[in-house]
Amino acid sequence: EVQLVESGGGLVQAGGSLRLSCAASGFTFDDYAIGWFRQAPGKEREGVSCISSSDGSTYYADSVKGRFTISSDNAKNTVYLQMNSLKPEDTAVYYCAAADIPVCSVPFGSWGQGTQVTVSS
Repeated sequence: EVQLVESGGGLVQAGGSLRLSCAASGFTFDDYAIGWFRQAPGKEREGVSCISSSDGSTYYADSVKGRFTISSDNAKNTVYLQMNSLKPEDTAVYYCAAADIPVCSVPFGSWGQGTQVTVSS
């Protein structure tokens, strides 16, 4: 069974930083892609970032490019999302998800429960 647990969310002021963690169990990280998604109240879930174990390639939504960085520690089965220069519009519940094919352009079948990020102005 694949299990994903997000942590690191919280309340920060605009311009601040947070680092989210996604700890995974039940699978080998090297064989997966891990994505970060977010959902704000009244809005649809959107993809934020993704990292693929096949070649280490990464994806970022245009809204976070230059501010967010995704990274992984495969030995610990953990993926991180470093979020800098946070804006109020980044406020959302952030989820990590896993795909069992190590590319970012495939469906994600396993999801964590989410961690709340709130950015005050």
